[in-house]
Amino acid sequence: MQKKHWTFRITGFRLLLILFVIAAVAISLYRFIFGLGSVTNLNDQWPWGLWIGFDLLCGIALAGGGFSTALIVHVLHKEKYLPIARAALLTSLIGYIIALVSLFLDIGRWYNFWRPFFFWGYHSVLFEVFWCISLYTTVQILEFGDIFFERVRFPSLKKILHATMPFWLIIGIVLPTLHQSSLGSLYVIAANRLNPLWWSMIIPFFFVWSAFFLGPAMVTIEGTLAARAYRREPELPVFSSLTSVTMWMMIVYFIVKVIDLNYRGVFSQAFNGSFESNMFLVEMIVFVLLPIVMYAVPSIRNKLWGVFTASVLVVAGVVFNRMNVVFTGMAQSAGGHYFPTDWEILVTIGMWSALVLIYCFVVENFPIMPKENLVSHESSMTAGQSVHM
Repeated sequence: MQKKHWTFRITGFRLLLILFVIAAVAISLYRFIFGLGSVTNLNDQWPWGLWIGFDLLCGIALAGGGFSTALIVHVLHKEKYLPIARAALLTSLIGYIIALVSLFLDIGRWYNFWRPFFFWGYHSVLFEVFWCISLYTTVQILEFGDIFFERVRFPSLKKILHATMPFWLIIGIVLPTLHQSSLGSLYVIAANRLNPLWWSMIIPFFFVWSAFFLGPAMVTIEGTLAARAYRREPELPVFSSLTSVTMWMMIVYFIVKVIDLNYRGVFSQAFNGSFESNMFLVEMIVFVLLPIVMYAVPSIRNKLWGVFTASVLVVAGVVFNRMNVVFTGMAQSAGGHYFPTDWEILVTIGMWSALVLIYCFVVENFPIMPKENLVSHESSMTAGQSVHM
């Protein structure tokens, strides 16, 4: 039965998240008034810090579950994955909004944010990234409109959206492949600055490929946590089945990585004992090879703890990779020193807290979860059970 009123349960955990969001808003206002230097440790050597490195580069990658799930479900017609499609879309949409906010925060003269819409810098990769992310976020909002109008009755608009949905789905799959690879292209021009263990002419491929295989892992983590929070049965058969997608894509990623290092003659640098080489080995062994092995063993991937742990390693691995590209790989050439201030860290925590709060509100008020589980959840709520999150 459709709910008549909007609901949002206040718990101790959610109250803490709200406090983080309020703190982030206050710090952001201070930053807009007094400039980046007032709240960050950014400098001429390190113009990109925590907000670009983690909130934008990692956030965009972590939000990749939307386009990869849309491709699997709506283009390859793997209907068995349909139960997780809406949750993947929601997480992706919120993730992209967070990424746009972080980009807005990091613009030196933030009041010029509108200029890329009217003054086109055709030769700038950042221009392409900005336009792609903006357009894709708009497309995701339109895709979510199909869900929104199931809750907010507006038959004519829903009919129009439903009729045009195949077009938006196709655009919504094409655009992310462009800007995910373009984020990698930003570092192609950093030849002789980015450590050769990460720099490559095909780094755009590594970025878009890793964002794609990250999607199913992110969906698994999000689905498992949501099931625990709302006392639902996790879609373990769906999660286990998705591991084959992630595993084979990671195998291709690893093979191409090794071939690329050998082709450029820098393979031996991975074992020279330097800090960069050790970080690279941790990235490849702990966050690439280990999840591949865990996904390949049926007794692990068919257990919730197993598929969840392997998925956490995959997600952590992509974050680790982006951090290595932005910080570890650039440290030697950039010189100077950068470590985020407490204010930068608080803003980041506040933005991700907002993501959790928005996710909870939407899930509790819109038909995101599979219907059979939603009915079960509503019944349990009626019976007086509480949501833990």
